Amino acid sequence: MSLFKNTILTEKIVESLKSVLPVTFIVLLLLVTIVPVPAAMLVSFLIGAVMLVIGMGLFTLGAETSMTPMGEYVGSEMTKSKKLPLIVFVSLFVGIMITISEPDLQVLAEQVSSIPNFTLVLTVSIGVGIMLVVSMLRIIFKIKLKYLLIFFYAIVFGLLFFVPENFIPMSFDSGGVTTGPMTVPFIMALGVGVASIRSDDGAEDDSFGLVALCSIGPILAVMLLGLIFDVDAQVVSNYGMPDADTSRDITMLFVRDIPHYLKEVAIAVFPIVIFFLVFRLIRGGRGKKGVGKILVGVAYTYVGLVLFLTGVNVGFMPVGNYLGHELAASEFSWIIVPLGMVIGYFIVAAEPAVHVLTKQVEEATSGTIPGKALSLSLSLGVAASVGIAMLRVLTGISILWIIIPGYLIAIVLSFFVPDLFTSVAFDSGGVASGPMTATFLLPFAVGACSAVGGNIVTDAFGVVAMVAMTPLIAIQILGLIYKIKLNKTQKELADTPVEEPVIEEIIITPDSSDDDIIEF
Repeated sequence: MSLFKNTILTEKIVESLKSVLPVTFIVLLLLVTIVPVPAAMLVSFLIGAVMLVIGMGLFTLGAETSMTPMGEYVGSEMTKSKKLPLIVFVSLFVGIMITISEPDLQVLAEQVSSIPNFTLVLTVSIGVGIMLVVSMLRIIFKIKLKYLLIFFYAIVFGLLFFVPENFIPMSFDSGGVTTGPMTVPFIMALGVGVASIRSDDGAEDDSFGLVALCSIGPILAVMLLGLIFDVDAQVVSNYGMPDADTSRDITMLFVRDIPHYLKEVAIAVFPIVIFFLVFRLIRGGRGKKGVGKILVGVAYTYVGLVLFLTGVNVGFMPVGNYLGHELAASEFSWIIVPLGMVIGYFIVAAEPAVHVLTKQVEEATSGTIPGKALSLSLSLGVAASVGIAMLRVLTGISILWIIIPGYLIAIVLSFFVPDLFTSVAFDSGGVASGPMTATFLLPFAVGACSAVGGNIVTDAFGVVAMVAMTPLIAIQILGLIYKIKLNKTQKELADTPVEEPVIEEIIITPDSSDDDIIEF
């Protein structure tokens, strides 16, 4: 059967089309009206959009049928063993391995020219690995997430006084990009698997929050790297125009890059699959049951991610940079703020990991947190964050004036909303800042910053951090509204008088017939 005759796959591609179409339409409208571009760039953008739609459809289907089952299996099995050293080792190993393979991190590392790619990637990966161990121990020992968040963010804010200023935006950006399309499905499923072994009421709430803690690890790790590396953080600011004159040249732009992403995604996907198969063999998995379906899902994931990454890197990255530069260079440079907000509102819906999160949250909470409400809150949060990021580009305001109050508000809110909303909110922050942010919004900010003559490292970098921060507040406000409505409903029920049932005495005599008996 053809892939496109598969009903589920068709459904996923339609969902993907609905997610990608709005932002594609907005950018396309800008490219053919206010900011005209060379034909090669326009055609490349359209090809990239098509690859995005098909790639995201394949990826979301693959993540559901492979990454999620693998993560849940590993999580539940290592918890069943009740061997703390095994849990610590597996969590550390998985955290490092899956982060090294994260495509978003590779994108960020390639844009930082002053630190060797491998050094930055390894540093961030170790940070995620350590925090994944902390996350597993939190679930097992039933430690409340908010207390750990307060502890680790206190360390982060303490380090701000010692870290070179150029490293601060990059540190927070690295925390956002590590939780992308590869990391989120597996890590979230890992949490569900570990929590499934517990039978108490708080197990479901504790299954979330892994992404939240794993986002802090890279921030701390890169800050420490900034203290060790005695260099200024420098970035690549030239994204280049597509060098193509004919339709064949444009096609070759994508064909030349596909082998690179075939290799990159293979490095990302196959170590996880091999680890799962070996782990399953050691733990005594039941024959081949379920493995075939998982491997088919892996194939969907692999092909989908290759198409997605090729599309966004070749088709979207140059357009994002060019669009930001031209808009900021115009006499109406302020327009990048409202336009950035509109693009941010729609672009979050095109993040593959967002679909995984909303589906998993809706299923785990039995609809208590509807997927639509979560998506709307994320979109509003990201719109606000991109608007703030564009204001930073125009004014040069330090990221600390936004990050510190933002995280303080998020942590204070955690004491007034249900724990589940806090966990989902901090998970959402990492999920919202994925490949679309790294390959479109970051180049957009860099282009705008170069046009107004700002400092790219301190003013443009940090847009990923902004995108990762505002959902923490938006989702918890959703939780606050939910709590207020729930309390109001419970109060109304408590104040409603309960009518005593009227019981009528029925005397049945020997002469009574069936028609004389009243049924209640």
